[in-house]
Amino acid sequence: MSDMHSHSVGFVRDSVIPPAPPPALESGIVKWMRTNLFAGWSNTLLTLVALYALYLVLSVLVPWITNGVWNASNIRECREIMQGSGGGCFAVIADRWQQLIFGFQYPEESYWRPSLAFILLFIAVAPLLFSKIFPRNLLILTAVYPFLAFYLIWGGSILIPIMAMVGFGAGYLVYSKLVTNSFAAGFFGGVAAAVVVWYLGGFITGAMPGFLALEPVASRDMGGFMLNMILGVICVSLSLPFGILLALGRQSDLPVVKGICVVFIEFVRGVPLITLLFVANVVLAYFLPPGTSFDLILRVIIMITLFASAYIAEVIRGGLAALPKGQYEAANSLGLDYTQSMRLIILPQALKISIPGIVNVAVGLFKDTTLVSVISMFDIVGLIRGPILASTDWNGVYWELFGFAALLFFIVCYGISQYSQWLERQLATDHR
Repeated sequence: MSDMHSHSVGFVRDSVIPPAPPPALESGIVKWMRTNLFAGWSNTLLTLVALYALYLVLSVLVPWITNGVWNASNIRECREIMQGSGGGCFAVIADRWQQLIFGFQYPEESYWRPSLAFILLFIAVAPLLFSKIFPRNLLILTAVYPFLAFYLIWGGSILIPIMAMVGFGAGYLVYSKLVTNSFAAGFFGGVAAAVVVWYLGGFITGAMPGFLALEPVASRDMGGFMLNMILGVICVSLSLPFGILLALGRQSDLPVVKGICVVFIEFVRGVPLITLLFVANVVLAYFLPPGTSFDLILRVIIMITLFASAYIAEVIRGGLAALPKGQYEAANSLGLDYTQSMRLIILPQALKISIPGIVNVAVGLFKDTTLVSVISMFDIVGLIRGPILASTDWNGVYWELFGFAALLFFIVCYGISQYSQWLERQLATDHR
């Protein structure tokens, strides 16, 4: 009996058995395909149809690219080299890429200037877009960049942008510290002071034009994708603060302020952008004194900025409306005034909610810069439709040129979209 009891003692394992691997159909690429591509007969059918459509597109696109010609002086030579192979005549891009990027009137010896301004753009916006990575002290570079970029692209004496920068700083300090104690008021006060000093600087530095001066380039000589980038960056940057002010003004308790903002937003949203561009090109000149020259790029920037500001205002108003009333009550309970509550509590939350809408407006605005081609401004689309296709060397090449333009716009817009998604994840806009 005791012998039987000694053999009935349970076995206790002193080590953990390693977990068994999951079944092959429940892991890796097989699992992903079963979940995303072949989850049910309907998804399987859609997947097969999509794969067949993709095959049809690639069967035409791949030979068109691989059999393409990159070295030819005109379309006739390009067709002789292809000999009916069905490839693309990409030689037009290799031959005219400088015009597609910089326009056909910008001085060739000065191409380094907008190229340097484009590189410095990434350095300037890095502290602003990735504030958790870069120290706040680098925001000084962000503030200096607009004046430096103007000096590089347009040229002239360096004293003018320096004086405008000093005027902006003085205007910001006066309005933000002495008048209203508001960042927004300081920003727009600084902009107004910079514009005034800018024009005065033109007369002051007229007596010493050679002081650290680059070759001046007129605005009418701007063109190509560079013009689209200039309009897109400037208008998006300016429309955001204007849109915030319009959104706040539309919710104001003052009837006059609210009425002006409502009328402006609804009017601009009800008018096509191309109409505003025609107004900037033709009609606006009738309201200026005789003999007054108002730079066309500046007029276009004003109209596009006002157009985008109205749409951004509605996006931000939606973000403000999405906040619970308790947030406003919490700001009041802390004893904060209107400016402080908006800057510290309300606007940060509203802007986080509004990120997708703001990015959507920014992407649409950047693509809409191609509309300036209808008012005789040679951006990349206007350049393709005008000087390049009008020449006998490349008349008849369409897909290659417009495909190259589409690729450039896709790269920029896709980058903006990816950054917005990263920013949403960083700010946790779903309020988890």
